[in-house]
Amino acid sequence: MVLSRKLELLAPAKNSEFGMEAINHGADAVYIGGPSFGARAAAGNSLEDIAALVKHAHRYDAKVLVALNTILKDSELEQARALIHQLYDVGADALIVQDLGILQLDLPPIALHASTQLDNRTPEKVSFLDQVGFSRVVLARELSLEQIKAISTQTDVELEFFIHGALCVSYSGQCYVSHAVTGRSANRGECAQLCRVPCTLETKQGEVIAKDRHLLSLKDMNQSDNLALLAEAGITSFKIEGRLKDLSYVKNVTAWYRQQLDRIMEGKPEWQKASAGRCRYTFTPQTEKTFNRGATDYFLLGRKASITSFQTPKFTGESAGSVKFVGDKWIELNSQMQFNNGDGICYFNAKNELTGLRINRAESNKLWFAEAVRGLNVGTQLFRNHDQSFEKLLEKKSAERHIRVSMVLDEVPAGLQLTLIDEQGIEANAQIELAKEPAGQPERAIQSVTEQLMKLGNTLFYASDVTLNWSQPWFMPASLVNQLRRAAVDALEQARAFAYQRLQPKARNDMAVFPEQKLSYLGNVYNKLSTDFYKLHGVGVVAPAYELNQETSEVSLMITKHCLRYSYQQCPKEHGPGFKPDPMVLKMGKETFRLKFDCKRCEMHVLGKLKKIG
Repeated sequence: MVLSRKLELLAPAKNSEFGMEAINHGADAVYIGGPSFGARAAAGNSLEDIAALVKHAHRYDAKVLVALNTILKDSELEQARALIHQLYDVGADALIVQDLGILQLDLPPIALHASTQLDNRTPEKVSFLDQVGFSRVVLARELSLEQIKAISTQTDVELEFFIHGALCVSYSGQCYVSHAVTGRSANRGECAQLCRVPCTLETKQGEVIAKDRHLLSLKDMNQSDNLALLAEAGITSFKIEGRLKDLSYVKNVTAWYRQQLDRIMEGKPEWQKASAGRCRYTFTPQTEKTFNRGATDYFLLGRKASITSFQTPKFTGESAGSVKFVGDKWIELNSQMQFNNGDGICYFNAKNELTGLRINRAESNKLWFAEAVRGLNVGTQLFRNHDQSFEKLLEKKSAERHIRVSMVLDEVPAGLQLTLIDEQGIEANAQIELAKEPAGQPERAIQSVTEQLMKLGNTLFYASDVTLNWSQPWFMPASLVNQLRRAAVDALEQARAFAYQRLQPKARNDMAVFPEQKLSYLGNVYNKLSTDFYKLHGVGVVAPAYELNQETSEVSLMITKHCLRYSYQQCPKEHGPGFKPDPMVLKMGKETFRLKFDCKRCEMHVLGKLKKIG
C-alpha cells in the first residue's frame, strides 16, 4: 500500500475577493492578513471578510491561513491574543506566526505555522519549531534542494516553500535597512523596499564599480520546472508570493501552478491534491504576462549569475522585437508579436531609464500613439508589459471550479432516492414520493431523467456518471426530477460542511532546547513574553530586537546570499588562491554602507548604523 501525501497550492489574498478568486482558480489554500499584525501592513482585512472567505474556501475543502507575522510590542500582546480568538471563531484554519511570544499567550486550539520571517534554514531550528507546537514551517527562500532534503529527512513537520513571486534580497527577518534609514521596520510590516532603489558600488578607495544600478534588486522566483524535485525533497505546501499584487496576477499565476502541480501528480499515487474540485479556465495561464522582474530558481540548484535585476525593479514584460522605423506618432517594428489596441510597451532610453507608451492603434507591426514619440531610435529593443486582450479575459469571470460526483438513483417503497457521492467519498441522499407509472417511451425516459439529473451547472458539482437502479423506467415529470436533484445537492453541501476537518494544533514540548545559547538582535525579540519563551527553552542571553533602537554601533543591517563580489567577478572562490578583492562600499542616495563578505558561508552583509529619525 502506497502512503499518500497531500500537495498544497497556497495562493496569496490581498482581500477576500482575491482569496475567493484564488480558490476558484485552483488554490488548495490561501493566506491573508487579518485586521492587524500582518507583515504586509497595507493588506489588512476585517473579521467579516475573513469569515466570508473561510465559508467559500471550506466548500472546496480548502484552507484559510491568516498571517499574524510581525513582532509585537508588549502593549500589543493582549490585542493580539483577543484577535487570535476572534480569528479562530470565524473559522481561520491556521496562523502564520513570527513572534514566539505568541506561544506564551492563552491561545484557542488553532494550528500554528512558523513564518519564513523566523529565518528557517537548518534542521536544528526547524526541529525545535516542530517540538514547540508548529505544525508547519515556512522555509527560507535561499535554501538549495540538498538543504531542503536534509531538513525533511531530519524532521517530521510539514514544510512550505515559496515557488513564485518577489524575492527579498535578505534572509527574511534578517533585514533592518528600512528601520535603520527610515524608521519603518520590515519586521513590523512596514518595509520601505530600499532594496529596489538605485545604488552605486565603489571600492574603499572610491573607484566606481557600478553606478546607479539596482544592485540589491533580484529577479522573481519561478520554480515551475522544479515542482517535482521539491515534492520529492519533502515540500508539502507550494507558496505563491503576492499579497500586494493585483487580481490578474493572482488568477493567472494560481491557474498556472494548478496546472503544473496537477501534471506532476498524474500517475503518482503517493501525491494527492489537498482540496476538492477541478477548474476550467477561459484563458491560457502564462506567468510571463503578469508582473515579474524576470525568472530565477534562485539557489535551489546552486548559485547562478542570473538571479539579479540590476537594470530595473519594474515589470518590463515580454520581448516585443526591435524598432524598424520611427514616425512622429507611430513606429514600425521587426516583430513576430500580435499587438492590440491598448497594449503597453516599454523600452530603455538613452539614460537607461525604463520608458512606457500605450498603443492607440495597432495594425500588424505598425503602432500608433496618442503623443509624439521621443527618444526612441531605430534598433531599440521593445517589450510588452501590458497585453490588453489577455487582461480583458481576466477582468471577466475567468474560471469555474466544480467537485465531481457520482449519482445513483434507487427505488424505495414510497418512490425514488437519489444518492450523490463526491470525489472525496462524502455522500448524501434525498427521497421523493412517486406514483410509479411505467414510462410510455422507456428509452426516452432513461435519457430524459439522466439529462435532468446531470443539470448541475449552477451548483458546486458536476456529474461524472449516473446510475439508474430501477426495476423499469418510470414516468417522472421534469419538475420532480429537478426537485429531487436540488434536495440531494443541498444535502451533499450540508454533509460536506459537517465532514470538514479543521486543522488541529500540535502538542508543545516545553522541555525542547533552542539550538543557540545566546540570541543577538537578529533574534527579533521585541517583548517580554518572547524573552520568557527563549529563556524557558534554554537561551541564557537574549538581546533586544533591533527595532528597540539599542544597537547604535555598526551592525549587519542585511544578510544575503546575493553577493556583489560574485556579480562583478570578484569572488575569491572563483579566482582561486592568492586573489585578494578590494573592500567594497554601497551607496544608496545619501547613505553609505560597508560590505562584509563571509566567504565560508557564501553570504554578504550590508553594514550600517541606526540613523536618527526626526
